Amino acid sequence: MAAIMPAYVMYGFDTASSLAEETTDPRRRTPRAILQALAAAGTAGALLLLVGLMASPTLSVGDLAKGGLPQILEQALGSTAAKILLVDVAIAIFVCTLAIHTASIRIAFAMARDNTLPFGSKLAHVTAHRHVPAAPAIVSGLIAALVLIVNIGNPKIFLIVTSVAIVTVYIAYLLVTGPLLRRRHGGWPAEGRANGLFTMRRPVGLVVNGFASAYGLFMIVNLLWPRPEIYGEGGYAWGGVATVAVILVLGVAVYAVIRTRAGEVTEEHRAAREDSAPAPTLAPTEL
Repeated sequence: MAAIMPAYVMYGFDTASSLAEETTDPRRRTPRAILQALAAAGTAGALLLLVGLMASPTLSVGDLAKGGLPQILEQALGSTAAKILLVDVAIAIFVCTLAIHTASIRIAFAMARDNTLPFGSKLAHVTAHRHVPAAPAIVSGLIAALVLIVNIGNPKIFLIVTSVAIVTVYIAYLLVTGPLLRRRHGGWPAEGRANGLFTMRRPVGLVVNGFASAYGLFMIVNLLWPRPEIYGEGGYAWGGVATVAVILVLGVAVYAVIRTRAGEVTEEHRAAREDSAPAPTLAPTEL
C-alpha cells in the first residue's frame, strides 16, 4: 500500500500535465511546475501523516487500519468538522477523476483521429452541436463504471483493480523511459541546445532516466507478484497477472490489425486540399 500511494500521486500530476498545452510557454514552465507540485504533495502528505499520528489517541496498527484518517479526524475535531473535511476530500477526488477523464478523452480522440483505434471514425467524430468528440467521453466513462461495478459485493477485487490500473500506467511509462535511456546513451540531447528549455545534462539525465526505468520495472513486478498476503488465496493472487496479460494480448492484436493504416487521418479530420489553386508567392519583405 505504501508503494501504491506515491504511484497515484505521480500519475495524477502526469494526467494534469497532459493539459499543459493550454498554458503559456509549456515547454519551459510545465516540467518545473510538475516538480514543484510533486515536492509540495510530498511535503503536504508527510505533514498530514505526522499530524494525524500526533492527533491519534492510539498508535495501534490494528485500530488505525480499521478507521484510518476519518476516525482520527472525528476523534480530534468532532463529528461535524470531520464530515466537512471529508466532503472537501470527496470534492477533490471528484475533480481529480474529471482530470483523468479529460486525459482519457484527449488520448482516445487523438488515437482515433489517426486511425489507430478500432471504430476510429466514430470515436473521432466531432458533434455539430457541441463541437466536441462525444463518443470518447461516453465510452471512457462507461468503461470506468463497468470496472467499478465488478467491485460490488466483492471487495477483494478492488486491490486487483487498483494494482492493474497502476501497472498499466507503469508499462506505458516504461515504453517511454526505456527507449529514452537508449537515446541518452547515444548522446541525446546534445550539449548546449537547451535554449532556455527545461533539460538535464547528460550525466544527470542518464542517472535519473536509468533510475526511472529501473523503478518502473520494479513496480510492475512488485505490484503483480502473486502474493496471497496481499491479494488473498486462490485465484485472486493471480488476478493482476491474468488481467495485464489479457490487456497486452489484446493490445498486440489491435496493433497488428491497425498498423497498416496507422497515421492515416480519418476522413472527417483531413485538411481540405485545393490542388488546382496555385501556391501564393511571398515577396522578400513578407518572408
